[in-house]
Amino acid sequence: MLGLDGSLVFLVSFSICNCQVCSDTFVQASHFEGLITTIVGYILLAMTLILCHGLAALVRFQRSRRLLGVCYIVVKVSLLVVVEIGVFPLICGWWLDICSLEMFDASLKDRELSFKSAPGTTMFLHWLVGMVYVFYFASFILLLREVLRPGVLWFLRNLNDPDFNPVQEMIHLPIYRHLRRFILSVVVFGSIVLLMLWLPIRLIKLLLPTFLPYNVMLYSDAPVSELSLELLLLQVVLPALLEQGHTRQWLKGLVRAWTVSAGYLLDLHSYLLGEQEDNDANQPVNNNNNNNPPPGHHNNNNNPAPAVGEGLHAAHQAILQQGGPVGFQPYHRPLRFPFRIVLLIAFMCLTLLVASLMCLTLPVFTGRWLMSFWTGSSKIHELYTAACGLYVCWLSIRGVTVLLAWMPQGRTVIMLKVQEWTLMILKTLVVALLVAGVIPLLLGLLFELVIVAPLRVPLDQTPLFYPWQSCYVLVLHCSFFKACNDCKHYPQVYANGIRNIDLQFIIRKLAAPVISVLLLSLCVPYVIAAGVVPAVGVTPEMEILMQRRIYPFLLMVVSLIGILSFQIRQFKRLYEHIKNDKYLVGQRLVNYERKAGRASSVPPPNPKQSWQEG
Repeated sequence: MLGLDGSLVFLVSFSICNCQVCSDTFVQASHFEGLITTIVGYILLAMTLILCHGLAALVRFQRSRRLLGVCYIVVKVSLLVVVEIGVFPLICGWWLDICSLEMFDASLKDRELSFKSAPGTTMFLHWLVGMVYVFYFASFILLLREVLRPGVLWFLRNLNDPDFNPVQEMIHLPIYRHLRRFILSVVVFGSIVLLMLWLPIRLIKLLLPTFLPYNVMLYSDAPVSELSLELLLLQVVLPALLEQGHTRQWLKGLVRAWTVSAGYLLDLHSYLLGEQEDNDANQPVNNNNNNNPPPGHHNNNNNPAPAVGEGLHAAHQAILQQGGPVGFQPYHRPLRFPFRIVLLIAFMCLTLLVASLMCLTLPVFTGRWLMSFWTGSSKIHELYTAACGLYVCWLSIRGVTVLLAWMPQGRTVIMLKVQEWTLMILKTLVVALLVAGVIPLLLGLLFELVIVAPLRVPLDQTPLFYPWQSCYVLVLHCSFFKACNDCKHYPQVYANGIRNIDLQFIIRKLAAPVISVLLLSLCVPYVIAAGVVPAVGVTPEMEILMQRRIYPFLLMVVSLIGILSFQIRQFKRLYEHIKNDKYLVGQRLVNYERKAGRASSVPPPNPKQSWQEG
């Protein structure tokens, strides 16, 4: 009822209550009084409930004590949710910004000025960056769990565990445990930022003094700034690269290769990857000794694992009581094991440092070198250079892997594959020209004529159109393109992928309908305003008014017609529904005469239908 099972329904009412506690206090002078007000309200309410709970226990009011205990649990979970979702990503975002100041040739004074000019936007952007960082860190941890032996990452929570319920943990664990976990998470995430961002930047400035800073401008008067393009890169480019480019498989293969190398180098193969292959090979020998673990194996999980059918509460109690993780596997413990673990951590830090150096320098250096042939010595936003270098590096790695896979098949097969891939690339370029060139251009021009020009340009001034900038805003909302056409064709195109791309199907079912609608939307108003209206003989002022206002006027007319047609269809469905509920028995209408003259032509109902009607 209160949502203590994990539904989070109870957070709404208590959030409203807590925000009112400190609304008139000293925090109104702050730029982010909403967050401080919420947290301080939660803390004060929790302290009040603890005090009242203690007084109720002292005077032995059991019902009041239980009620105050439930209220305290609700406030505790609410406070922890605010800290986990709001405060922790915000801390990560600000720490990332502070550690990367030298990369953009900025200072804390610049961040202070930007915060004072737009505090809400600054806090939201830092929270968004922190959330992206936490998300990709969690995704990498999930990938590590697929490679490493179960039990290696026992100190990290498994998000794929079906028995994992964060609300239940918030309820059962005390506050000091959550505080300790929060401090540990801040230390771990902050140390990783220092290792993979701050230290590589210092090394780059030491080894390549002219490479930094990156040329980044976050402020622009254009409808689309580089910040919008960065969001486009995060929402469109990187997900497509990760899904269609086999990037996750490559990363998983690299992690497994590094783990195997480190395991054999430090004699930690059993600890990192387990001994499944050895156990499979020695299964006939050890078949009679299943109850006795082999010597030299170490198992920290002394308590028995909970049964599957014991329920969520029993599983969480078992997790809290036992010392080891749930999916633990035994491993061979070599000599000087702590020293080897320290060497493993040092080797891991060195690998992360080198990987971060390559990611910060190689794509940008490649992109700058390629862009210099086109733009010369002019400075370009590093978003374009990084994206260009990233795609060139990806294409190079992809080409090398494909050639290595084709070489054992012979020259004839390689030539056939080259012809096939050439045709596929040509088809992809045609589709990209239509989907990423023609459609965004037409859509951006229509957006300028319908929305931007009527709102921003007076009638006595000439509008300047930037359709490419407007179309990038609409690309961020890809669902708009799906709304222009029937969405049932998109899953088929996505399932086919690039290798099995069907150019005729895409042009006939996707590109042609959208382009036809956009061309009609652009041409019909222009023909009316530039061809029909001057033939009537109106004044030049009226011609300009018609040319500038016909696009939003026709949009309003089309919208009204669509709303009216939708309402008419809804009324027809309502009428049919009422008629069927009143007169339809089985599959035949009874006691319903459309016209009085045709009453005799209606067959009388049988007794069974009449009994059903009654």
